[in-house]
Amino acid sequence: MFKPNGSGAARARHRAVKAKAQTRLHDKQSEPDYRELRINKVGVRGLKFPIQVRDKARAVQNTVATIGMFVDLPKEFKGTHMSRFIEVLNAHGNIIHVENIDDILHVMQEKFHATTSHLEIEFPYFMVKKAPVSGMESMMDYVARFDAAACGKESDFVLTVKAMVTTLCPCSKAIAIHGAHNQRGEVTVQIRSRKPVWIEDLIEIIESSASSELYALLKRQDEKAVTERAYENPVFVEDLVRNAALKLNAHPDVTWYKVEAENHESIHNHNAYACLEKGQPAGKRGR
Repeated sequence: MFKPNGSGAARARHRAVKAKAQTRLHDKQSEPDYRELRINKVGVRGLKFPIQVRDKARAVQNTVATIGMFVDLPKEFKGTHMSRFIEVLNAHGNIIHVENIDDILHVMQEKFHATTSHLEIEFPYFMVKKAPVSGMESMMDYVARFDAAACGKESDFVLTVKAMVTTLCPCSKAIAIHGAHNQRGEVTVQIRSRKPVWIEDLIEIIESSASSELYALLKRQDEKAVTERAYENPVFVEDLVRNAALKLNAHPDVTWYKVEAENHESIHNHNAYACLEKGQPAGKRGR
């Protein structure tokens, strides 16, 4: 038997119930938490996003960063709203500019009602290098990183640069009749500074502190020059961090630094490591 408006009325009631339920979506994150434990950093990590950084040779360089965004969470709240981090990031456009970092930190504080905010940005950085003899050009990639934090109106910024180099062992050269073993070393320099410091300047400090720098493209005459340069300039891992530290000591704008070097040894089944730090890290200034 046909019932006019029967099925239509049922569907209408169903839609009304569903709409009412949707308007009552529960905010689980804002529930109180009774464990009385404040969380220092909570947020998102591993987010890929395009950024634009200053390039000493070409004004700007476009690259892609891996980003982490965090705030502190008061003890009375159960959780934070993760989607808001992405909202903050996208609100600044489809490219992050280095000049926007402070703005992003303070917007995060406001949006989350947080005392502190943190932003970590790691990205590949490219430079054109000329081979030492042939002059042939090739692209070299490095790793750069920005670690920024804000606490109230105070902010902190650390620039990190990683570069690979060649080191030749002074002991091996001194005791061997023929040749000396060498290895590829990874050097990490972190700095705080009064004024912005070029990524390229830190790369130059790292590469000039080693036995030789690396190149993506070398012809035979270049390979001969690089090999001989390394042989004439042997350095231990200890020499490597000290050489870089001396150059950082002479930089007028660097207020704190940490230099780490790790040599991937060619004749041992372990790596050689050294670390040298100088200056007052964040949180200890003025004490």
